[in-house]
Amino acid sequence: MKINKKIIKELSDYLDEFNLTELEYTEKDTKIKVSKNNISVNSQNIPNLRNNLTQDSINKKDEVKTGIEITSPIIGTAYHAPEPGAKKFVEIGKKIKKGDTVMIVEAMKTMNHVPSTSDGIVKKICVEDGQPVEFGQTIIILE
Repeated sequence: MKINKKIIKELSDYLDEFNLTELEYTEKDTKIKVSKNNISVNSQNIPNLRNNLTQDSINKKDEVKTGIEITSPIIGTAYHAPEPGAKKFVEIGKKIKKGDTVMIVEAMKTMNHVPSTSDGIVKKICVEDGQPVEFGQTIIILE
């Protein structure tokens, strides 16, 4: 049985497009699991597909981050403001202090304020308003 490398490339692209860390595709007796830094295939008919993949499909390089990272404390949906149309908590170039709210992560209808872990100037906002975030995902980078 031959695996279409185009499917694996599409799955890898979906990881970046939808900001996922893992994706699984199943068709009959073939199961392809693609993750950010690892691709594994489990199938009785394909014991060694990984050796046939290009290095580009296996290793998607993540952006190099410099500065102080503030990460999401929970899985949920990130919001830049307390309500739609309201002033954002932070903007690029804004000076913030330790403890200031930088974002809200909503999980199970509960709005969780994410405090800054240190003083600094906002260098980059890593998530879009309304975007799903994972535990430990970088949401803000400070200088």
